[in-house]
Amino acid sequence: MCGRYASSRAPGDLADLFRAQWDSSETLAASWNVAPTDPVWAVTERPDHDSGEVERRLRPVRWGLVPSWAKDPGVGSRMINARVETVHEKPAYRRAFAKRRCLLPADGFYEWVPVPATDTAKAYKQPYFITPEDGAVMAMAGLYEFWRDPAVPEADAPEAWLVTATIITTEATDEAGRIHPRMPLALHPDDFEAWLDPAHQDTHDLRALLHTPADGRLRATAVSTAVNSVRNNGPQLLDPAS
Repeated sequence: MCGRYASSRAPGDLADLFRAQWDSSETLAASWNVAPTDPVWAVTERPDHDSGEVERRLRPVRWGLVPSWAKDPGVGSRMINARVETVHEKPAYRRAFAKRRCLLPADGFYEWVPVPATDTAKAYKQPYFITPEDGAVMAMAGLYEFWRDPAVPEADAPEAWLVTATIITTEATDEAGRIHPRMPLALHPDDFEAWLDPAHQDTHDLRALLHTPADGRLRATAVSTAVNSVRNNGPQLLDPAS
């Protein structure tokens, strides 16, 4: 499960890091409390509409995948994660797994541990921020999809299409496993090209790219319960809990 994460790096820096093109008119505010249905950055590779040449782009998408056959986009709020064990065969994800894979850059992600009530305090959930030990960007493996809004008559209109994405999750390792049994699967830089390539559609080979995230080198830090509310945001959310 990955239900909240942080993504604070500037788009220009992300575009350089992933060697992607970026339209500077497309902007998103830095967020230390990314929540489902929020707009997020994704790195994709697709043929250009005019030239047909494959281009790698940094683009905003909405977190929560909406299958192309969905009747309305509301289903996306329930499809923020896809399990690595079944993502290649589930009807909602298998076409995207074959053709529309992406990377979702993150500083790290949050998970929660229930703390039972005591004689003097109520039960609560303690959040932990989990991030690579070396501070590198987590390139979370994801899928993206296009959904056509039938309320917009012109198919060429930008508002006619909703682009959404889901994060692939796996069994948690090391520090993350101490907090929660599942975690987002971050790809190694050596695997970016094969994962993003839309012509690469061999399911067996693609699944082989999805192995131990961050090579198991993760750090978990207890942080303020302020992150529990999606209304709160800012770098102070990453401060260690007192």
